[in-house]
Amino acid sequence: MDFKDKDKAKKEWQKVINGEDSYVLEACTTCYACEEYCPFGNHPFYLIVEQQEEKGIVPAPRPIVTMWINQCQPVGRFMVGKVEERALSYCFLPQLNALVGGKLFENIAHSSFFGQEFFCNVVYLHYAKMSVIKDRLSKVIENIAGLGMKEVICLHDECYGAFTSLAPAYGIEVPFKPIHYYEFLYNRLKELQDEIKPLNVKAAYQRNCSARLSPQMDHFVDDIFRLIGVERVQREYDRENGLCCAEIIRMAKGPAMADDLQKKNVDDMVKFGAKYCVFNCPACYDSLAEKVAKAGMDPIHMIDLCRLALGEERGQKLPLEGMPALQVAMEGKTV
Repeated sequence: MDFKDKDKAKKEWQKVINGEDSYVLEACTTCYACEEYCPFGNHPFYLIVEQQEEKGIVPAPRPIVTMWINQCQPVGRFMVGKVEERALSYCFLPQLNALVGGKLFENIAHSSFFGQEFFCNVVYLHYAKMSVIKDRLSKVIENIAGLGMKEVICLHDECYGAFTSLAPAYGIEVPFKPIHYYEFLYNRLKELQDEIKPLNVKAAYQRNCSARLSPQMDHFVDDIFRLIGVERVQREYDRENGLCCAEIIRMAKGPAMADDLQKKNVDDMVKFGAKYCVFNCPACYDSLAEKVAKAGMDPIHMIDLCRLALGEERGQKLPLEGMPALQVAMEGKTV
């Protein structure tokens, strides 16, 4: 939303604070951006979601919302590897399995967990269902803590955001230390620095919506790129001005707005001569990879980019195989 009149913007936001009807609640595209823009940690987006739910404003078609809520309900289905003091959280994203391999993860791949019982539920922010998150998050944290590890390496921003932003905002205690996988990658690359073969390429970074919940982690993109010889192109739609993948916008606002945003984003990458488009989120990859490839760039996940710099093959291209492969890799059991 771009209010040209600051006074009008203040009045509309005051309506949200007061629980009144506001244009803001209808126009919000759930990109999480205001979470990053607010300098005071007041969680404006969480307030928007609360008000949307209270007033019955659903940012996505109701059947899709219902499907997501039912599909991800904890029903005792999960897989756990040989958990040690540190463990990898796959959340409920089996796609991540193919990325976890090689030298980067050789000492920790076995210590991991996956399933509905560990699903962070942050996706329900997109669907104006804060009540579902508040109902499930405490139990999810309890389930993870029950595995006995001291540190959890979150392989997706939403998990990290759940533990470092959402949980504190709602007074939920987190009895383990969350670690963003970017921090893990950076530290692991430092250990393997003598084996790095600089890639000497330009790359555009696709900054996903859930990265807005932990903007303090963005510097690791620059740190990792420097280590592996990648130039992060200084384009218009990156960092605080990043554009999300627009798939939720497609559902909520229609294909015209989504296609326009995606075209602006991809054209911006091409304009600055990027060889790679580097993804953090599997959902962003699903939404944009084909368009990125048609524009002449190579879509790649951050982990695979790091593997290339270590002289390794990248993992399977997303979208990936899923649960059966995960079960074998984790040496766990389906319960």
